[in-house]
Amino acid sequence: MNKLLRFPRLALLLLGATLTLGTSSCSKDDDNNGLNTIGHDESVYMRNMHESMAMMEAMPKTGDPDNDYSSMMIIHHQSAIKNSQEELKSGKSAEMKAMAQSIITKQEAEIRQFQAFLAGHPPRLPAVPEFGALQMMNMMQMQKAVDLRPLTGDPDFDFAQLMVDHHQGAVGNSEALLKFGRENATRALAQQIITDQKMEIKMLQDFLLANKKY
Repeated sequence: MNKLLRFPRLALLLLGATLTLGTSSCSKDDDNNGLNTIGHDESVYMRNMHESMAMMEAMPKTGDPDNDYSSMMIIHHQSAIKNSQEELKSGKSAEMKAMAQSIITKQEAEIRQFQAFLAGHPPRLPAVPEFGALQMMNMMQMQKAVDLRPLTGDPDFDFAQLMVDHHQGAVGNSEALLKFGRENATRALAQQIITDQKMEIKMLQDFLLANKKY
């Protein structure tokens, strides 16, 4: 009787040990996966994006969709320009450096347009709180996406990865403006940003696929 009771217990212990060893082996392989990564705090690109996100969260909101869109897109564009300048300094890919220069040229011009709009357009009533909620939801989704990215330390690859998420945030914000905005000037800017940045997202994704690391 005792032998019969001991055997199942021993078998269960051995089975548990085998499963534990198997799980440990899989976890080690999954964690490593042949990919060298760096901590997010080590990436100047990521630090720039976190700084930008903090500024957007702290930005005073007027409740006027066109004004709040313009103010937030200025901050958002400044982040893209800083990361593009870093890519010009640190990157090695001619393709990504050309992309970075194009982003700087386009978005500096758009910042001037947003600033001119704000200078001649005081906030107007009625407020549209739905726009503000959607705008911040888009930015939080962008931040979550970049925080989930495994960064490689390769400036070209990481620039492309994070700029995809950054552009998708701008597209989401611009689509929200088309839904709630009341001014032709900002609506035209929003549509142009959607068109340009969707095209750039595809180019960035094509680069990532051609140079994939995981």
